Amino acid sequence: MPAPEIVLTQRFQSAFAAAFGPEHAEADPIIRPSQFADFQCNAAMGLAKRLGRKPRDIAADILAHVELSDIAEEPQIAGPGFLNIRLRTDWVAAQAAELAADPRLGAPVPERAETVVVDYSAPNVAKEMHVGHLRTTVVGDSIVRTLEKLGHAVVRQNHIGDWGTPFGMLIEHLLEVGEDGPEAELLKTDPNAFYQAARAKFDGGGDFAERARRRVATLQSGDAESLRIWTNLVDLSKQYFHRIYDMLDVTLTDEHLAGESTYNDQLESVCEDLEADGIARISDGALCVFPEGFTGRDEQPLPLIIRKSDGGYGYATTDLAAIRHRVRDLGADRIAYVVGTAQELHFRMVFTTASEAGWLPESVEPTHVKIGSVLGEDGKILRTRSGASLRLMALLEEAVATARTVIDELRPDLPEAEREQIAHDIGIGGVKYADLSTAHDSDYTFDLDRMLALTGNTAPYLQYAVARIRSIGRRAAAEGVTAAEAPLVANDAERALALQLLEFGPTLAAVGAEYEPHRLCAYLFSLAQAFTAFYDASPILKEADAEVRAGRLALAELTERVLVEGLDALGVNAPQQM
Repeated sequence: MPAPEIVLTQRFQSAFAAAFGPEHAEADPIIRPSQFADFQCNAAMGLAKRLGRKPRDIAADILAHVELSDIAEEPQIAGPGFLNIRLRTDWVAAQAAELAADPRLGAPVPERAETVVVDYSAPNVAKEMHVGHLRTTVVGDSIVRTLEKLGHAVVRQNHIGDWGTPFGMLIEHLLEVGEDGPEAELLKTDPNAFYQAARAKFDGGGDFAERARRRVATLQSGDAESLRIWTNLVDLSKQYFHRIYDMLDVTLTDEHLAGESTYNDQLESVCEDLEADGIARISDGALCVFPEGFTGRDEQPLPLIIRKSDGGYGYATTDLAAIRHRVRDLGADRIAYVVGTAQELHFRMVFTTASEAGWLPESVEPTHVKIGSVLGEDGKILRTRSGASLRLMALLEEAVATARTVIDELRPDLPEAEREQIAHDIGIGGVKYADLSTAHDSDYTFDLDRMLALTGNTAPYLQYAVARIRSIGRRAAAEGVTAAEAPLVANDAERALALQLLEFGPTLAAVGAEYEPHRLCAYLFSLAQAFTAFYDASPILKEADAEVRAGRLALAELTERVLVEGLDALGVNAPQQM
């Protein structure tokens, strides 16, 4: 079921071919929402330049050739050549009826389902997840949920930091405190405390530091006992990750773990292959790639170090091994890296190197989904008063506790378990939505009061809209009122709401194509506002006419379905009542 702008695009392109020749059949009609009508065709100005004629004359020619009588009223020429289009109300109603009957709610079926690898979250073993991990986790999870709703095959990759120099120190500390001892339990609850204790011993020098350095070499050489202890260390940390992921309602599980260690046995071949192909060369003792188009401040080629002068490997080597694996073994058509903005240069150099090596063909699209920072009220990166990174779990627990206080005050009549679940949905939903409603490459200020507000572009506002519709449904059932098969679209408020509902599919498709969840947030907020306007103008249960009442109830129920499906794409739960 094509959305209105898609139908209009097809009709106008046919008109361009008829009026100006087949070579103009692919011209973009530039269909946009209009404050003066439902939509506007803004193509006349561009076509006028190409054809050397006045825009209003071009608009008149388009108008003479476009066939819209079955879907719209006669378009009006405005200004320098805009064409204002008001859709026929009966056509809007028919489209809304199709939408209500569509289990996909207008989400387009892709011509070819793609395999999309999404690299997101990526915490470090034996380290606390801090507020910076919130965005990579939440944005990434929304992207994978959206892509799956669109019918693509999604491969989640949680590229955790589980290898490298610190692990010698961590293994030795784990052996000293006992693998089953109480201090080892900190890895599940307060990994920073465990890490800092190990670091303090290491920085103290002496025998521990020496043993830690030896342990790194032993581990990386494949020593069975070192690998066993390392596995235990990782397993303890995974339990901590799960607590966070469960709290956040994200879809990452153990099967999605693909940490740095995954590629350890491929790093040598990455270097050998790049060197053999003449792409990498020794520079100052290190093996480097100098990808084309990258220069430093001194105007000299910028190196991507893939093997350090001491023989060790870094992030670049691991990322090159990963990209080769994702294309060659996972069959990726697209790869999205949901990683901080600061890594932009690194990923550009990795993508260029992988392309030069033939590991990243032109048919595969890599994207760095840049993630901005979470700021405090002072405009700086959100930290504790002591200056440490803010623990993510503490932040989430505070959000739920704050929501619980409000729910206890507003709905003391609800059972304890239900109030607990609602507080979780509102608290976690509020935090996630505030993050997702901001463009992912922008910074935003963490403001818990605003996140949990029932007004404005917030999760609670949308959750309340859903709860309100569900309440209407319960009252309707109690009164014996059933919804009509098709929504009623007659007055202006019903029409405006129906038009918003028809935009769900195109919005979801745009989010999946561009990896921009904030577009979906903006859409859902507009939809909830349109529902409020409809509800104020068009009483449902108080309506005397049974047919009108049933049609309006159907429109409200369709709105609920779209809101719930949209919130689910964001990873936000909608409580039954609030």
